[in-house]
Amino acid sequence: MATQTASSSSSSSWKYDVFLSFCGVDTRKNFTGHLYTVLEQKGILTFKDDEKLDRGKYISSELLKAIEESKYAIIVLSKNYAFSRWCLIELVKIVECMKVSKLTVLPVFYHVDPSNVRNQMGTFAQAFEKHEKDSKVNKDDIQAWKAALKEVGNISGWHLHDRDESKIIQQIFERIFNDLNSKFSSTVSKDLVGIDSRVNEMLDLYLDEGLGGVRFVGICGMGGMGKTTLAQEVYQRISSSFETSSFIANVREETRNQHLVCLQKQLLSKILIESKIKIWDFHEGVNVLGNRLRNKKVLIILDDVDEEEQLEALAGNQDWFGLGSRIIVTSRDSHLLRRRGVNDIYTIKGLNDDDALQLFSWRAFKKPYPEENYVDLSKDLVNYAKGLPLALKVLGSLLFEKTTDEWKSAIYKLKAEPNKKILDILQISFDGLMDTQKELFWILHVFSKERINIA
Repeated sequence: MATQTASSSSSSSWKYDVFLSFCGVDTRKNFTGHLYTVLEQKGILTFKDDEKLDRGKYISSELLKAIEESKYAIIVLSKNYAFSRWCLIELVKIVECMKVSKLTVLPVFYHVDPSNVRNQMGTFAQAFEKHEKDSKVNKDDIQAWKAALKEVGNISGWHLHDRDESKIIQQIFERIFNDLNSKFSSTVSKDLVGIDSRVNEMLDLYLDEGLGGVRFVGICGMGGMGKTTLAQEVYQRISSSFETSSFIANVREETRNQHLVCLQKQLLSKILIESKIKIWDFHEGVNVLGNRLRNKKVLIILDDVDEEEQLEALAGNQDWFGLGSRIIVTSRDSHLLRRRGVNDIYTIKGLNDDDALQLFSWRAFKKPYPEENYVDLSKDLVNYAKGLPLALKVLGSLLFEKTTDEWKSAIYKLKAEPNKKILDILQISFDGLMDTQKELFWILHVFSKERINIA
C-alpha cells in the first residue's frame, strides 16, 4: 500500500514528490542511483534529470519547472557538485522555491564537510576558482551560487562519511514517506473519525517492534465496522519500518474471481518488486513464498479473508517470514483465525456516540456537527446505526441536502416496518442505491433485533 499512499498524496498541489539534485559524475551510479530506485519502488514519484530529460547545453526550463512542482528537493552535495554550473543553477532555483513556496530541502553531504559547503572550502573553493577564471560566467551568478551553498550548508541533513549508505537511504525514505502519509491523512480525516485510538491500541498490544519474532494479528468484526479502514491506516503508519510490504485487498472477492495462484503471484510481485512471477499451481506457490520471504522483514495485510485455504496459500506459517515480520489478517470469522493459529485478535467495536455523530455529520452536512434544525434527527439516525461506520457514512450521504420533512419521512419508514428488510424500506424514499449501499442495509437488517427504537 505504500505505492497507493504516496501516489495519492502527490496528487494535490505538486507534480513530483521529490526532485533530485546531484552531480552525475560522483553519484549517479551509486548513492543517487540507489536512492532513486528505492523511492520509485516505494511509490514516491521522483524527478531525476537523466531519467526525465535529455541534458542539453543550457539548463532546461522544464527542469526548473520540475523544481517548482516538487514537494521535496534532495540535494546530494558531493566533491564535484560545485564544478557543475548546471547543479549550481538548480541549487539557486531550489533555494528560491524554498523561500517562496513550501518546498522542503533535504541536503545529503556525500563525503564532504558541511562547513566546506557553507564557506566554499576544499573542492568547493577549487570549483569557484575555475568559475571566476571563466570569462563566460557572470559574476552576479557566482555570488548567487555562493549564497545558495551557504544557505543549504546551514540546513540540517545527512552527513555520509564512512556510514552505511543503505541505512542513510532508508532514513531519507522514512522521513519523506511518513511526512507524505501525515499530509494525506489530514485530508481524509473526516472519514477516519475515531481511528487514532484504534490504531494506537493495535500498535501497543500487538505490533510493537519490541515484541520481536514473527507475529500474526487478526482484525475481526462484522461487515461495515471498519476493519479494512483500520488495516489501511495501520499499513500507512508502519509500512516504512519494514524491508518490504504488501496489502492484498478483497481476498474473499478476489478468490471468487480468480485462482489463489493469482493472489500468490500478486503478493510475490509486490514483495519482491518483480513483474514476472512464474507459479503454475497452488503448492508451487506455497514453496516459493516460504523460500523467498523467510529472510525478509515484511509487513503483509490480507484483507477480508473467509477461508482457511486463503491463509494456507498466502501466509502459511511463521517460518515463511523473517524476524520482525507482521502479518495482519482482517476477517469476520474469529474462529477461522484461531484455527489457523492467529491468537492475537483485535475485535473492532462500533464508534462511540460522539464519534458516530461526527462521522455522520461529515457526510450529511460536510462538517463535524449537525445543522441546528437537524440535531435531534441526526441523533436518532446515529442511534439507529449503532456505531457502524459504513451505515453512518451511507445514511449521511443519502440525506445530504434533504429537507427536515424528508428526514422525518425516512425515519418514520425505518421504524414503521421493523420486520421488513431495511433495504426495501429505504428504496421507497431513495432511488439509485449503489451495490455497496445495498449491502450496508442488508447488514443493518441482520442487526435489526439489537437496534435502538427511534422515538
